[in-house]
Amino acid sequence: MTRARALGIALISLWAVLGLGIVLFLISSWNPELFQRYLPRYASGLWVTIKLVTLSVLAGALLSVPIALGRNSRNRLIAALAYGYVYFFRGTPLLAQTFLVYYGLGSFREELQAVGLWGFFRDAWNCAVFAFALNTAAYQAEILRGAIQSVGRGQWEAASALGLSRLQTIRMIIVPQALLVALRPYGNEIVLMIKGSAIVAIITVYDLMGETRRAYARTFDFQTYIWAALIYLTIVEMLRRGIDRIERRLTRHLIR
Repeated sequence: MTRARALGIALISLWAVLGLGIVLFLISSWNPELFQRYLPRYASGLWVTIKLVTLSVLAGALLSVPIALGRNSRNRLIAALAYGYVYFFRGTPLLAQTFLVYYGLGSFREELQAVGLWGFFRDAWNCAVFAFALNTAAYQAEILRGAIQSVGRGQWEAASALGLSRLQTIRMIIVPQALLVALRPYGNEIVLMIKGSAIVAIITVYDLMGETRRAYARTFDFQTYIWAALIYLTIVEMLRRGIDRIERRLTRHLIR
């Protein structure tokens, strides 16, 4: 019995005791009436969370492509601008970025009204999607850039020898291999977005955490937060299993 093994067993035992304690707490304090009353609200909040994360990730994916290309550009100005974007959004908290969009842009109401954008930024939901998309675009750009760089230089040379243009090489050879490398980091980024989406409750978007806060404010029952934690845990676990299955299917040709 080594020290590392003993420590591992102790930590696992601690987690088991904590998990058992939570289960016993939920059983002892179970309130069917409370559950039935707030279940529709939790379902509504969960749907808002799913929509927020999905729209943000898709918009960020579209935005990440030119940013990743800019990071690899030979033009120093373009590369510097892309680097500055990634540096800012990866180096500052998502909460601060959300506040900058929701509260900061409100200071420019007249200017936004002049260009017809105030109707968009006056809505908390739109501000949340906008801020989350800008944030995840920076992370996805670095994931995509690293995945592209992981493809061997010989792939480019082979494509050139076949007479393929640079665009054809990227689209048909480099990107398919890069996406395979980037699949796991993309999954991790989506998980982080799901967990980070809870902060939108602060700007009056009633997602899953927003509905949880409202339920607790009316009942002062701590199990409302345990329900939310279990729902988040279930979503993340389903996503993890889905990514594992996709990865196994896409890499089945690599298994010897």
